[in-house]
Amino acid sequence: MPLTDAKIKTAKPLDKDYKLSDEKGLFLLVKKSGGKYWRMKYRYSGKEKLLSIGVYPEVSLAQARNERDNARSLLAQDTDPMNHRKAQKAAKLLANANSFEAVSLEWMDKRGAKSVSGDARIKRILEKDLFPSIGSQPISDITPPVLLNALRKIEARGAYETTKKAKQTAGQIFRFAVAAGLAERDPSADLKGALKQGKVKHYSALTEPKEVGRLMAAIHAYQATPAVSSAIKLAPLFFCRPGELRQLEWSEVNFEDRRIDIPAEKMKLAEPHIIPLADQALAILKEQYKVSNNSRYVFPNARALSRPLSDNGMRIALRTMGYTNEQMTPHGFRAMARTLLDEVLGFSVDWIEHQLAHAVRDTNGRAYNRTKHLEGRQQMMQSWADYLDTLRLEIDNVIPITAAKK
Repeated sequence: MPLTDAKIKTAKPLDKDYKLSDEKGLFLLVKKSGGKYWRMKYRYSGKEKLLSIGVYPEVSLAQARNERDNARSLLAQDTDPMNHRKAQKAAKLLANANSFEAVSLEWMDKRGAKSVSGDARIKRILEKDLFPSIGSQPISDITPPVLLNALRKIEARGAYETTKKAKQTAGQIFRFAVAAGLAERDPSADLKGALKQGKVKHYSALTEPKEVGRLMAAIHAYQATPAVSSAIKLAPLFFCRPGELRQLEWSEVNFEDRRIDIPAEKMKLAEPHIIPLADQALAILKEQYKVSNNSRYVFPNARALSRPLSDNGMRIALRTMGYTNEQMTPHGFRAMARTLLDEVLGFSVDWIEHQLAHAVRDTNGRAYNRTKHLEGRQQMMQSWADYLDTLRLEIDNVIPITAAKK
């Protein structure tokens, strides 16, 4: 007589194990310890065999019967259900071993260390953007549409540089898999023209970490008046608008609280703005204070201390270093920070936009608040300064100021 849920639930352990039969070979083994186990008795190639189906109540009566029917279907095709299960398990283990994530980690290991910032960026792209989408899939099963779907999730954030880098990285991993016999081909090769190229920037800026490292090395090697030298070093650390930097006054610098407070009348949006100071920025400002000749301005004009640095000061410095107007501008430090803080360091876009003094509105439509996320922005500014130092120090030798020319 077939089993019922009520009969299974009320079955009590006895002094020894016993069986409760259902139909077509399925039975419930009630252990003297109290455990209840689904089993199926069948014959294959003239031998009696026993298939384990699961433990009650994790596997219900209906589920156990479904597994039994699947096993009987395999027997009808002259396939041993037990061997079939072992083959499936082995295939799953092989698939996990050859998943996109597993192959990527092997590629990283075989590839070896290249650069601190470059390796960190690739690792972040894999962990944040690619593994969640395709990491668990067997690498041989990933088709161009599957890869494109993963890349379009990055593209949807407007992170076009990261999308491009993710596609390049995936291509390298797939080619490694092809060479190792783990995949037939590289699906990234079929995605030409399928992704957006990004919007044209209004201001030229360097956003590739290696190029930023060269720029920082050139800035630190640049010889100029104290005001120009300090301003060009602080421009990437502050990434405020060039006019806001040039017209900074000592009354706006708070060494004790490690911040700069720019009044509303100096800001584009007519809202006061705070620039948290990293250790590196504080050191530069303290040195500049010693040589500013009691000027009200942090960066006084060399010809007239009563006036700030001219608007051409930093632009000329970049040109002297060898960077054309199409490569880098003083305003470009903002785009450089905006891109790398988001796409490499992974900071909140909201924090970045507030630090850029953009028109940020919350869900209630309230406008920019200068103190919002201030603690997080302080941490971000220090991490940004440390990251720029890392990029600069990765350059083997300080480049000559003419080396940036192309």
